[in-house]
Amino acid sequence: MRKNLPSGSAVALVLIVLLAITGCRSRTTASPAPSSAPIGKSQQSIQVGGLTRTFHIYRPQDLPPRAPLVVMLHGGFGTGTQAEQYYGWDAKADREHFAVIYPDGQNRAWNTGGGCCGDPGRQGTDDVAFITAAVRATEAEIPIDASRVYATGISNGGIMAYRLACDTDLFAAIGPDSATQLGPCPAPKPVSVLHIHGTADTRIRYNGGEGEGTAHINGPAVPTVIAGWRATDACAAPTSATQGPVTMSTATCPDGRSVELITISGAGHQWPGSPQRPGLEAVLGTDAPSTALDATEVFWQFFAAHPKVG
Repeated sequence: MRKNLPSGSAVALVLIVLLAITGCRSRTTASPAPSSAPIGKSQQSIQVGGLTRTFHIYRPQDLPPRAPLVVMLHGGFGTGTQAEQYYGWDAKADREHFAVIYPDGQNRAWNTGGGCCGDPGRQGTDDVAFITAAVRATEAEIPIDASRVYATGISNGGIMAYRLACDTDLFAAIGPDSATQLGPCPAPKPVSVLHIHGTADTRIRYNGGEGEGTAHINGPAVPTVIAGWRATDACAAPTSATQGPVTMSTATCPDGRSVELITISGAGHQWPGSPQRPGLEAVLGTDAPSTALDATEVFWQFFAAHPKVG
């Protein structure tokens, strides 16, 4: 039978254990485990570039251990709340089991380069750093699969999606709608791209040139932008198919990537399949949404089929 420790030894042992526990607690306090984002809707604030920036998280129930993440970027004059209410991503996330974040542009706009847009464009706001930080903050609170992080957006938000693809290697795929690419993009990493655009868009013109509206966006033709990403991704020649007003051009690329362009004949500056809300459309400077397809469904199916490789 083991003998009992003398009382002095027992005290010493207790002190050693307490010191060890105290040391562990000190280290834990210095780098606390992140709190978990709640189920449903929540809002976060982070400091980036000397500014307090906000974004909204939607966390559905029953997320898988490594969930996809979609970043939905509102258009000019919009907000994260408006984008969450209008484009149907929360309902899609419930059905398909992924998380969504809705960042807020500074003064309702994004600095995409090329002089666009609003106060962020004039002031040089670092929206790439903000959105990257928002993704990282979300990953600290929700079990996100880093190989399945995606960015989509409409108008100024769609242009911002291109800026993220140009300046980061964070996203597996992007989904710009009613957008173009502005500013330099000298060394982009390969990324899957699906672009949706109406041929009658007068604010961001499908064939390029200066558009109508407050921003007067003057960008390259959308087919030129897509051809640039086919070159970046080393894609094969595209194939096209037309059904009714919708034409889809698809180019397959190495490592399972693809670059696709969907055009809707006669459609304007809008998010196809979203509800018609004339009052909101007047504020946002958008047209009545096309019913030719559901952009949220189309983008999600594209994202789900294109994880990051390598």
